[in-house]
Amino acid sequence: MQAVKMYTTAVCPYCIRAKQILKSKGVEQIEEIRIDTDPAARNVMMQSTGRRTVPQIFIGDHHVGGCDDLMALDADGGLVPLLQS
Repeated sequence: MQAVKMYTTAVCPYCIRAKQILKSKGVEQIEEIRIDTDPAARNVMMQSTGRRTVPQIFIGDHHVGGCDDLMALDADGGLVPLLQS
């Protein structure tokens, strides 16, 4: 299974939802990078994604996007193959 990295904050409901979706697909470990406690991580996230909102989700080297993007990928049947690639 591909490594999953998620930029997140402590009280983000979309981050919680994204984690639930990933865990329902068998993801056991998510590298969470808290941008609310690490300003440097926020800058890295914005430079690598061009976005300011959380969550920002990476599966392997692929930037999925936010929770809505993750849900759309799952609805299109692309999430499990990406996780397993």
